[in-house]
Amino acid sequence: MHILLTEPFFTGSHRQWAQGLAGRSRHHFELLTLPGRHWKWRMYGGAVELARQFNDLEAVPDLILATDMLDVATFLALTREKSAGIPVAVYFHENQVTYPWSPTDEDVKLGRDNQYGFVNYTSALAADRVFFNSHFHKNSFLEALPDFLRQFPDCQGLDNIPQIAAKSEVLPLGLNLRIFDEYKTRKQHSKPVLLWNHRWEYDKNPELFFRTLFRLKAEGVSFRLIVLGEAFGKYPPIFDEAKASLMDELIHFGYAPDFATYAHLLWQADILPVTSRQDFFGGSVVEAVYCDCYPLLPKRLAYPEHLPEAVHAAHFYEDEDSFYTALKRLLQTWNELPEFSGAQYVKKYDWQNLTAVYDEALTSPYSLKPQS
Repeated sequence: MHILLTEPFFTGSHRQWAQGLAGRSRHHFELLTLPGRHWKWRMYGGAVELARQFNDLEAVPDLILATDMLDVATFLALTREKSAGIPVAVYFHENQVTYPWSPTDEDVKLGRDNQYGFVNYTSALAADRVFFNSHFHKNSFLEALPDFLRQFPDCQGLDNIPQIAAKSEVLPLGLNLRIFDEYKTRKQHSKPVLLWNHRWEYDKNPELFFRTLFRLKAEGVSFRLIVLGEAFGKYPPIFDEAKASLMDELIHFGYAPDFATYAHLLWQADILPVTSRQDFFGGSVVEAVYCDCYPLLPKRLAYPEHLPEAVHAAHFYEDEDSFYTALKRLLQTWNELPEFSGAQYVKKYDWQNLTAVYDEALTSPYSLKPQS
């Protein structure tokens, strides 16, 4: 089976997912991509450029697999002579209907942020199959669509939502977790090591994370700290404040120059306190848990799907106050806790276990193609 994977934002986790799937699937994958920059422009113009490239291809695929960054309806309109009859699946890494926009984003201030969510809506409507990376993502998107559509003056299309729901399913994010095994080291520290390994952006709520650490340090609670993650252009100023205020606690601060460094630092860390406002899956969290980093997670978003319910009480908090209380307790009783082994919980997301699941799922849209 020949699958064309179209990705207008080919970088970071999107790139890793696309290459991981293409390199392991039993199907033949062809990647049609654009560089991962200017995400808003990619959601507008990416379909036009990728449609042009698609029309120049000699081979016709059996299936088109797009991601949420592609305006699928526009792409199909511009390729209708060639794409007619080819089933289309769309994979949602994230969506702009429920994504929490930064209050400093000028599109929010100018009231022009709805078009990105509308692209996601019409893409789901135009596709034959819709895949989400978590149950939380699928449910939150479908539940948010009624209010999202009701804000428009007429012809709101509310009856389209059941159609989208009927063709939607969950296909967890595939990750190359086993590669971390070769960098494994034994955790031996006189003080527990905390970890931040997320993007330096508003939706990850770095304010709560670092201000809690400032408070704990002021109270004399001991810890060390590893800060990883990528900053795209302008980042929250709390990171600069943290670098200065927590200088004595820092083991590493900034983007890891290579995977080996990143993996070694994850294995060094003991506790992963997560404060995110939004995570449709949480790849960085899964990677840290695989490296035996004890997670302290908000009891919402996609996180409860990663751990069995039997251990939820030990790893989840309800609100900001309980985050502070739980983290302080962890730091003060660290030497008394049993050794944490996280791979048993998240190895289900390794490509070794998910590739066959993807191959089977992608055969479903293929069956919609008219047989000659």
